[in-house]
Amino acid sequence: MVTLLCRKPTEHIGFMDNQRHYSLREARSILFLFLNVICSLIERGICCPKECTCEHLLVNCTDRQLEEFPSGIPMDTRQLILTHNNLTYLPSVDLNLLIDLVYLDCSHNILGSSLEATFIAMSLVYLDLSYNNITKITSATFYLLTSLVVLKLSDNPNLEEIEKDAFSNNTGLRQLDLSRTALTYLDVTTVSELPSLRTLGLSSNPWDCYCPLKEFLKWVMETDIYFTDEENMTCTTPAHIHGELLKNTEKHINLMCFTNLYERDYVFLMLVGFVIFGSGTVVAWMTGVCIVIYDRLCGSSEDDEEEDDEPPPPPKPKKKEEA
Repeated sequence: MVTLLCRKPTEHIGFMDNQRHYSLREARSILFLFLNVICSLIERGICCPKECTCEHLLVNCTDRQLEEFPSGIPMDTRQLILTHNNLTYLPSVDLNLLIDLVYLDCSHNILGSSLEATFIAMSLVYLDLSYNNITKITSATFYLLTSLVVLKLSDNPNLEEIEKDAFSNNTGLRQLDLSRTALTYLDVTTVSELPSLRTLGLSSNPWDCYCPLKEFLKWVMETDIYFTDEENMTCTTPAHIHGELLKNTEKHINLMCFTNLYERDYVFLMLVGFVIFGSGTVVAWMTGVCIVIYDRLCGSSEDDEEEDDEPPPPPKPKKKEEA
């Protein structure tokens, strides 16, 4: 403070000029950085990826042999088509920046089991993941897609498991396609508790029509939902109903599951019963034979002892000589 008061007026003016110079330079730097960010965002929103074609709010990247998710997709895109490529994963960050996206077609790619936490802040209505290598659908895979109406998971030959609550949060789902996968079992509540479901594809799957599938088969027989390609909704096992339509398995499933046993269990119980009956019969026969032999042996020895113990007969009195 004392130093500032003691300075000459010219020095004080020079000091203030330097401060203004530094402040202006900092302000220009911040403004330049801000403009760069705005320009990059605008450029990203206007430009189209070089591998794709853009028209209005549609980005089409069909059959471009893409191995990675295309960069530079406009942020206001509403339809994105990535079919017939070689994509192995979907980057969650890049995908969820497209907050206006409602239509996504990723069919005919090589997407595997890396779909966890992929769809987070999206308003997707249509999602096609058919013809990929998806192996499992968990309860978290589509949990945040609350606006989903159409979901296609058909032609995933390695899809063997769908968890019970996989679609529990997709209450608006109207069309679901699970055809031509490796599914052998599906919990009935997975699909029966979808209030808006109208169309369901279950054809050409290797269904195991045993007792664990009883409730699901019963629901298939009673529901009013439209099944696509219904004539190919058939059982693979057991062998005696191989090729039987799912809707025609009621009498077979009731017969097999009357006591919640499989047919092979009845055969096993019959064999066990036969063995037990046969063994009991043989044991009873051998016991009877032993008793008879023992009785005979004991009876003959007692007779011999009785004969030995009998006193000799008294001597006959001599006849008196006649006089």
